[in-house]
This record gives sequence, structure tokens and C-alpha cells, in this order.
Amino acid sequence: MALTGIKGIGRRCARIFTDKAGVDPHATLGLLSDADIEKLKNVIEQDAGKVLPVWMVNRRGDIATGTDKHVMGMDLTMTLREDLDLMKKMRSYKGIRHERGLRVRGQRTRSTGRTGAIVGVSRKKEGAPAAAPAATKE
Repeated sequence: MALTGIKGIGRRCARIFTDKAGVDPHATLGLLSDADIEKLKNVIEQDAGKVLPVWMVNRRGDIATGTDKHVMGMDLTMTLREDLDLMKKMRSYKGIRHERGLRVRGQRTRSTGRTGAIVGVSRKKEGAPAAAPAATKE
């Protein structure tokens, strides 16, 4: 469970990494020996894309290299930001939707996702005088 604190590693990935490193998946991370931690660290840092099956990696067909890899930590945040900037720069539909802060994946926007000023009828406060008619010239 401690591995899931790293961005890009879920429970399933953590289980695969611990099995590949030969470490007990139910052991407390703070109580592991230095050798076990080093094995786990090597599996995660160097072989993450090779250990996980192709359908499980989070970066299939990378735009720049075309390879399948698994991105974790701050690299995940940076690649996401770079991808969004690229979509905005090339003016794709998704990039424009991201720019404007609208829904990107085809959800309806007519009735949901409204932000900002309240739309609709607001009640008149009781006791407030009615608006006086405009003065006319005679």
C-alpha cells in the first residue's frame, strides 16, 4: 500500500512490482531490509515498462518516441502538461476545450457543469418597494 503513494502506481502495479522484486507484498515498507528496498527500487525505476504488461502501462505509443512506457511521479505530471500544451498549440478540438475549461470527452453541457452566475428566476424580496414607473414629461 505504501507504493500507491507514488503518483502513477496503483494497487495492481504495486503488487506486480513486489512480486517481480521478490518482496512480501503485505510487509510494512519501513520494516523491510535495505536489500529488499534496493531490489524494489531497481524494479520500479529501471524495468517498470518491461515488468508491466503492455495493456497496463500508462503511456502507450509515446508521441515523441513511439514506445510503450510507464511514467511515474513528477514525470507523469510533466508529460500530462506537455501533452495538453501540444494539443492547445496545434488547436485540436480537445486542446480548445481544455483552453476554455469546457468538458472534453463528449459529456453534455446544456444542463450540467454550470459555473459562475446563477441562471434562472430569482424571487423578489418581500417588503421591498416596487420599482417606480419612469417619469414622463407633460
